[in-house]
Amino acid sequence: MNEKNKMELKFRALSENESFARATVAGFCLSLNPTIDEITDIKTAVSEAVTNSVVHAYPNKKDGNITITVTLYESMLKIEVVDNGVGIKDIERARQPFYTTRPDDERSGMGFTVMESFMDSMELENLETGGLKVTLTKTIKENKEKLKKLG
Repeated sequence: MNEKNKMELKFRALSENESFARATVAGFCLSLNPTIDEITDIKTAVSEAVTNSVVHAYPNKKDGNITITVTLYESMLKIEVVDNGVGIKDIERARQPFYTTRPDDERSGMGFTVMESFMDSMELENLETGGLKVTLTKTIKENKEKLKKLG
C-alpha cells in the first residue's frame, strides 16, 4: 500500500479543540474525493476519539495533549489518535456498548461503538509510555471502484 500523503496534528486535550480536530482531519481527507456520507463518518469517528481522550485520558491533570496522524493511501485512510494519559485497564470491557469510566458525568459509554460503526476498522492499543492509541481505517468507496476499473 503506497502512502499518498500524511499529516500530524498536536493539540491540548481540551473539549473546545474537538471541532478543530474533526474539521482539520475531514479537510485533509478531501483529496481522496470522499462522499458526503464518508466525510460525515470520518468526522464523527474523529470527534468520538478526541472526546474520549479529553474526558477519560486525563482525569487528574489538565495539561495533556492529543496527537492525530492521518495517512492517505490510494483508496483508504488511516487515522491514529494518541494521548499520553492513563490508558485503559481492560480494553475488551471498554469496547462493550454502554461501558464508561465516568457514569457520574452522564456518559453513554458508546464512543468506541460509534467509532467502529462509522469506520471499517478500529484498533485500541495501550502504550508502554502511558496513554492510548486508537487506529481507525476507512476505505473511500469511489476510489476503490476507480482502482478496480484501472486493473
